[in-house]
Amino acid sequence: MEKLKMHSPNMTQENIARVREFFPGCVTEARGEEGKLRMTVDFDQLRQELSESIVEGPQERYHLDWPGKREALLTANAPIAKTLRPCREESVDFDTTKNLFIEGDNLDALKLLQETYLGKVKMIYIDPPYNTGNDFIYEDDFAENADEFLTRSNQKDEAGNRLVANTESNGRFHSDWLSMMYSRLKLGRNLLRDDGVVFISIDDNEAPNLTKICNEIFGEKNYIGIISRATGTRMGTGSRGVARELDYLLIYSKADNYSLQKLPMSDGQMEIYNEEDERGKYLTRSLRRTGGENRREDRPNMYYPVISPAGEEVYPIAPEGWESRWVCGKETYARLVEEGYIAWKKIRKNGEEKWQVYQKHYLNEDGRESSDLWADEEGNKKATRDLNALFDGMKIFDHPKPVSLLKKILQLGTNSVNEGIVLDFFAGSATTAQGVLEQNSVDGGNRKFIMIQLPEATNENSVAFRAGYQTIAAISKERMRRASKKILESECHQNWNKDIGFRVLKIDTSNMKDVYYTPDVIEQVQLKAFANNIKSERSPEDLLFQVLLDWGVDLSLPIRKEIIKGKTVFFVDENALLACFDTAVNEEFVKELAGFEPLRVVFRDNGFVSDAVKINVEQIFKQMSPSTEVKSI
Repeated sequence: MEKLKMHSPNMTQENIARVREFFPGCVTEARGEEGKLRMTVDFDQLRQELSESIVEGPQERYHLDWPGKREALLTANAPIAKTLRPCREESVDFDTTKNLFIEGDNLDALKLLQETYLGKVKMIYIDPPYNTGNDFIYEDDFAENADEFLTRSNQKDEAGNRLVANTESNGRFHSDWLSMMYSRLKLGRNLLRDDGVVFISIDDNEAPNLTKICNEIFGEKNYIGIISRATGTRMGTGSRGVARELDYLLIYSKADNYSLQKLPMSDGQMEIYNEEDERGKYLTRSLRRTGGENRREDRPNMYYPVISPAGEEVYPIAPEGWESRWVCGKETYARLVEEGYIAWKKIRKNGEEKWQVYQKHYLNEDGRESSDLWADEEGNKKATRDLNALFDGMKIFDHPKPVSLLKKILQLGTNSVNEGIVLDFFAGSATTAQGVLEQNSVDGGNRKFIMIQLPEATNENSVAFRAGYQTIAAISKERMRRASKKILESECHQNWNKDIGFRVLKIDTSNMKDVYYTPDVIEQVQLKAFANNIKSERSPEDLLFQVLLDWGVDLSLPIRKEIIKGKTVFFVDENALLACFDTAVNEEFVKELAGFEPLRVVFRDNGFVSDAVKINVEQIFKQMSPSTEVKSI
């Protein structure tokens, strides 16, 4: 019976497999330091494959480099032996919600999500440390190879001590910040859908560098733009003569054919759509350009006759008598006619009726393109006041982003009905989560969120600590609880499903003992002691979630528990996966499970009543449920 690997994917080996698909001659077998054969890339040959001239040595090229860049890429690809453990007591509507809150290191979390959410996230928003010299950044350890990284990741659980102050006196001030961002953005990009988009808040400290690494990760063609946002507060002292009152939103897409959604119009703007046909409400705009800059001689290809309903030729003549031009060329006009976007009206001019041609603009198709300058004088100040009010007047968190900002980003980056997943892996006080819930409540959307936040310790002298919130993650969860209650008390869209819950999952070391990952180092005399390869303190539900991660099953699917012939069985989304981690499993019980015809089933490797039963399990399923995939841990 095949065993689950129970660790995050080795991105290096998967990348090598992709290279092999396109350039099979550039991938070969080589022995690693431990003597095992593994696939490796012949980089000299690959460089030659990608060059139109003979490659003899390093070439100068345009790129951003810094000390630690290669190590950052290495650690992004290295697998980890960690898991997500469910925490029902801190969750809201654990069994039914589609939202996730992951507590732990965001680098670990992004690795753990690679199997399950690869290519499934619609939008990423992050508000990372701005690297002002006072911020904390993640202290990543790059000084080991992939196998060492995998082994060490299962030895201890790290929490808030993962952060270090990045002061300007640090000799790697920019380099450490770039390494932190590079590895996380590389993993984040993998999770985006083909129509996915990422928004990153930043100030002018690292905006130029962030743009360069995003050009490398997402592709320069996928740069959508940068929005300047007036924060309403001074973010710097202005000691050099210019006080900073702006921060920025850097926007990239996964694919170069992607465009942002248009912003919805206000009630006043909607009133101008005063005509209606079978498609809905519309307004008409003249196809003739007006103004002295739009004469025929400026664009002669835009001056041509179109045929009116009466069969007459109509030219773009201005009221003043000079020859104007149309707003589009002949091919575009023909397409508009074919698609039903052209309207003709008779107008009276100088006592005479004449045909005029217009283009229809439908309400359900129109919207406003976003400006690259967002002015909001109350922005950050109002965000702080609103968050304080949510926590009964306490100043519980410094410098939160406005919920209105997140709602605007959600309108640009998602469609209200597309079941899109929104990911924030620097969740902070969970403004993004509140924004998702509020926007859903307004437009009836089905957006789901995944928040990731380290349990970073709050200052012992802070209001938050004295109020009982000892970590930033604790503040995040409490904000979501309070905001959800407030949203439900307000007027909500009739089509909203009112999912205001979140399933809390905490990053921890693997549920499996070291012997699971290194069985070849166990001597024969030790085998009996290691017969049970699962840590004693782990629950069946802990095991279930590691199986979901390993098998790439959605972590938000509904889960129910049932007792069958005295054994506990987990049903994930009914028959998407059945799991039983009890011992003394016999053939009668196996046949009972096979009767459900699940897509997947998993057992404990040492959970069978005898070796004979273990051997027969796959045969039973082949006979009773041949499409079921059977594995063990």
